[in-house]
Amino acid sequence: MSIDLTAISITEEVQKTFDGAEDERVKELFTCLVRHLHEFTREVRLTSEEWFKAMDFLERVGKTCTPTRQEFVLLSDILGLSVLVDLIYHPGGGSVTDSTLLGPFYVEGRPTAKNGSDISGEVEGTPMFVNCRVLDSDGNPVVNAKVDTWHSDGEGFYDVQMQDKLHNHLAMRALLTTDAEGRFWYRSVTPLYYPVPTDGPCGEILRAAKRSPMRPEHVHFWLHADGFEPLITMLVRSDDPYLEHDAVFGVRRNLVADFVHHDAGETAPDGTRMNEPFQTVEWTFVLSRAED
Repeated sequence: MSIDLTAISITEEVQKTFDGAEDERVKELFTCLVRHLHEFTREVRLTSEEWFKAMDFLERVGKTCTPTRQEFVLLSDILGLSVLVDLIYHPGGGSVTDSTLLGPFYVEGRPTAKNGSDISGEVEGTPMFVNCRVLDSDGNPVVNAKVDTWHSDGEGFYDVQMQDKLHNHLAMRALLTTDAEGRFWYRSVTPLYYPVPTDGPCGEILRAAKRSPMRPEHVHFWLHADGFEPLITMLVRSDDPYLEHDAVFGVRRNLVADFVHHDAGETAPDGTRMNEPFQTVEWTFVLSRAED
């Protein structure tokens, strides 16, 4: 290793330390990372004070993370990195359904529900009936596909954000299975647009840039089926005021759906005569075969 390094020569010296990596992908990733980090530092002439602030920021991001909140995922989201990774491998525009962000509010251990179930967890709000199909690219139903779904309540909060109120129970999320026609359906409450968490380090970035923290109204889905590529996607309300101002850049035009309003007295998709207004959402998801 050389001594008396310069602001230019140090980059190559650091890159050389990865020459012994047995995994070529590890070597590629870290040599490129070092090159871009060093180039960025030289370009902006990063000061020692700014470097210390950056290290403190990352430390606080880590300390903000909990089992129900992933501040590092949120940081990746608001910087557009999460969507960029997805766009590289899933540019969209084909015959299969576009993918998009997983988001920071997915949790494992969600309850399993039968089709037609009310997954609201007794959270109050405007009833919402979701009725969807899962098909392959030839239009055939995908039977026994596993479908994770989750969304916020009518005030824009997820269950993990109000565990005291829900007594540590999960709500507005479930794992369903498609039937012989590739269908899955459930009842819940209508979500609302909401701000991403701004009480942590990521909120500092948004305020410094005077950026909106809002996300448009949406419902998440994660579909798995034998022989098919997994699909992480969401449906976004077509008339939402934040449709074109998503703080995490996750809206895809092909995922904009109509959340149809129905008046009290009409019959819901499950045959219930409703004594209050409700909404319905219908969609067809198309999966890509694994060999494709």
